[in-house]
Parts: sequence; structure tokens; C-alpha cells
Amino acid sequence: MIHSFAVRALACAALLSMPMATADADELKILTTGILKGSFTEIASSFERETGHRITMSWGPSSGNSPEASQVRVKNGEHVDVLIMVNTGMDELIKGGYFAPVERKDVAVSKIGVAVKAGHRLPDISTEAALRQALLDATSIGYSEGASGTYVANVLLKKLGIADQVAGKSHVILGRKFVGEAIASGEVELGLQQISELRLEPGIIVVGPLPDDLQKKSVVSAAVSSKAASVDVAKQFLAYLTSPAATESMQKSGLDLP
Repeated sequence: MIHSFAVRALACAALLSMPMATADADELKILTTGILKGSFTEIASSFERETGHRITMSWGPSSGNSPEASQVRVKNGEHVDVLIMVNTGMDELIKGGYFAPVERKDVAVSKIGVAVKAGHRLPDISTEAALRQALLDATSIGYSEGASGTYVANVLLKKLGIADQVAGKSHVILGRKFVGEAIASGEVELGLQQISELRLEPGIIVVGPLPDDLQKKSVVSAAVSSKAASVDVAKQFLAYLTSPAATESMQKSGLDLP
């Protein structure tokens, strides 16, 4: 009996000595834009180590009609604790009553770049005239259904005056597939997408950003949902996104800060 009591006492003492973070740990479900995909794993891992909370991440383009698009998923009622996407897309969800934030902040700024397959001749994209010629010379062009692709299709090509000329060789890369993957596989010769997303594909070369007078900067916003399972923990993660460690990770991935 004495031995049994001693064993139970030791077990209770061990349980009491366990870190409180384990018992109080929450799981955050985060839906993010692919713009942050290059830095998110590092950010999430650091947050988990420092807080004991767990993160489940999914991602999709900020606009578009594919099932993976963040707007489609939120409109269909998918639960998210923290939503991270291009601010204009988030504005539409809020205005339509599909998403109600209790806290929101801008966390990154993304630029559009041009890329080709590794080993391919690098086109000149330094000026408006050079970019126009590079797009006309390419056998095929790819861009996403997300924020960058929406700008390319609806603004850039029209501004360059070549929308009709390149329509037959333009390809919209849908859902979670990156434009860089289509370039590396030979599906398209020249691709345009957020620079941080192009950098994720090892088989391509990022030629550079669009010329300044044609560039489209996308502001990435992060927001805590009013339906978050733990609003306090979600707010804690939002604060972490502006910490030195998180902002350094974003800058390394090719993003600027607001």
C-alpha cells in the first residue's frame, strides 16, 4: 500500500510540474495568401516555440473563382481564426458581410516580378517598351488568378496596348499552383506573379520586378475573425506578425514592409 501511494504521489507531482503552456495550448486555423507562403513556415514555427500554441495553415489566392481561392472559401463558410490576404480582397469580404474582423493590420507589401525557366535567355524588362516587346516575343505567358494576375490581365496588358495580341497565348494559372511551377515545367515561357511567390520555385530565374511606372504593389492585411475560437490567441499571433523575427522572415522572402 505504501509503495502504491508513493507511485501515485510521484505521478501527481510530475503532472503538476508540466509546463502550463501544454494544458493551455490553443490551435489557430490560419488562411493565408500565397504571397506569405515563403516566410510563413518560419514565422509559424517560431510562434509555436515561443507560445506553445499550434498553427494549422492553409493558403490560396486572394481573388479568383477556383475552390482554393480565399474569397470563395470564406464565402462558403470555411472557419478561419486569422485571415491573411491582399487588402482589397479582404475589403470585399467585409463589405459583403462574409468576414467580420475584430482586429486588423497591414503586414507586408508585395511587388510583381517576371520570371523565365533557368537557362533561358533573360529578356529585357527594364522599361515599358522593353517589357511590351518581351511579352510580344514570348511564345506563351502565364499569370495567376490572384491579385497579381488580375492586375496583369485587367490593367497591365491593356496599358501596354497588347491585350488582344497576347490573348491567344496567355494562360491563367488557377488555384494553389504557382506560376513558377508552370514556367519550370515548360507550360509557359514567361510568367508574372508576386516576387515572393516566384522565389519559391527553384527551376526558374526571377528576371526582376516590373518597371516602376507599371508596378502594382499589393498590401497584405491580417485580421482576427470575430468567430475565432480564441480571439486572444489570434490577436497574439497578429502582434507577432510585426515582431522583428517575423518581419525579417518576410523581407528575406522578397516582401517589403508597410
